[in-house]
Amino acid sequence: MLRELRSWPTLLLVLFCLGVGIPVTVALTPAQDLVAFGQHISVGARPPDLSVAGPARLVQVGNTALDVDRLHVYGPLRPELTMGPVQRNAAAAAVFDPAAGPQAREEAVSAVTGGFLTWYVLGGLGLLAFTLASAAGAAGIRTLVVLWRQSRTGGGGHAPLHEIFSYCVRAARRMTVIALVTAVLAWLVSGALAVTGSMQGLRGVTSLAQLVGAYHLTPDPVGPPITGYDGAVIGDSRAARLGGPPVPDGTPDDVACGRSTDSLAAEIGHLTSARVLNLACPSATITSGLRGPQDQGGRSVPPQVGVLKQAQDLRFVVVAIGPNDVGWTDFLRYCYGVDDCSDRLTQGEFDYRLAAFDRVYGDLLIDLNDLPGRPQIIIMTSYGAFPPDADCADTRAEGYPGLNAEKIELLTDRNSRLNDVLVAGAQKYGFAVAHPELGLLCEEGTDGLGPDLQGMADPFPFHPTGIGSLRMASSVVRQIEPPPAG
Repeated sequence: MLRELRSWPTLLLVLFCLGVGIPVTVALTPAQDLVAFGQHISVGARPPDLSVAGPARLVQVGNTALDVDRLHVYGPLRPELTMGPVQRNAAAAAVFDPAAGPQAREEAVSAVTGGFLTWYVLGGLGLLAFTLASAAGAAGIRTLVVLWRQSRTGGGGHAPLHEIFSYCVRAARRMTVIALVTAVLAWLVSGALAVTGSMQGLRGVTSLAQLVGAYHLTPDPVGPPITGYDGAVIGDSRAARLGGPPVPDGTPDDVACGRSTDSLAAEIGHLTSARVLNLACPSATITSGLRGPQDQGGRSVPPQVGVLKQAQDLRFVVVAIGPNDVGWTDFLRYCYGVDDCSDRLTQGEFDYRLAAFDRVYGDLLIDLNDLPGRPQIIIMTSYGAFPPDADCADTRAEGYPGLNAEKIELLTDRNSRLNDVLVAGAQKYGFAVAHPELGLLCEEGTDGLGPDLQGMADPFPFHPTGIGSLRMASSVVRQIEPPPAG
């Protein structure tokens, strides 16, 4: 065996099994499918490269592949976890349940660990099969070489055939044993290195951001410093008060965004005697309006958060956002236009848009939490438009079915789900929440001040009137903390 270890055929066989066999085994061993936290996950190893060490990898199907640098593994076995789009279900929600959460997390860890062990065993069996096949091929080649050399011996001086055969069988047995032992040891060492690297990397990890890194790119400050304001309002057309009297001598951005003299910012100022900066703009979303520039009124309006960063010594910031992000007008028009708008396809589209809003809303909350001077942040929820049994001119549309009780219930439920996201994000950061209470369409007014919302016959249906803007401001003012004494 010692002589066999030094023979060229055996050395070449061992190098082939290690240098080719292990990468081929890793590439061909199928990832193991499992379910953890209610999510479909595949566990395996990423294809090896020529580096001595490298990171594990997290792959989200249809989205991205992330190198988990914290899990730095030596050797060829670098774990890879693949998951599809996140599923919202009871198993996923159980993770955050104080009672069921610990068991759910333990079961998920057990499932992932078991999946990788299954993959590892299958890979080991695959490597053994590769090594046996390679050894058989090498033994055959070696036998042919021995026979060729013996045939070149002149005068019939070659060894008897039974001795040649016996020698070749013994040599094949020795090189096969050596190749198998070497392959098994290499696979065991690779597995130990993978486990060690993963355990060391996971030590002290308490969040996904720690594991894969946090990503956040905040808008840059825009424009010169702004002074003389106590508060500011950012948001969409509800806050700009679309359809109200235009601001006299307004800036180009005021004109482009149709900001009015009875906007949310103006009414807050009237109720508190504070100067409130109005940055709201119709059609604004978080990505196009608040955190990014917005094309409106023939000009490019700078990001509201970027301008907000230049406002000095603010005490509070009011945020009115959400309906534009989920394309609320699309669902409203659809329900007016068809007999039944509660189909699964439309519901799935709403769920998708709401999940996308949830993600970008998280980025906005980080921006607001990091504002200079740490002003108080007040998130305003989205108001409803109709009572449950509404039936009036505003629920009808000429030539179309219009709204009925079932459609209103569906729209109210979707608005509530949007508000749940707004409130949950605000609570996470300790921000205040304002719930505007406006008179709904189709309701008879009792105070003689007129409707709070514009109806179907008005220029901008479902937007607040001047009275509605005042009621919205009232809900916000109740949340504003008083200025510090002195």
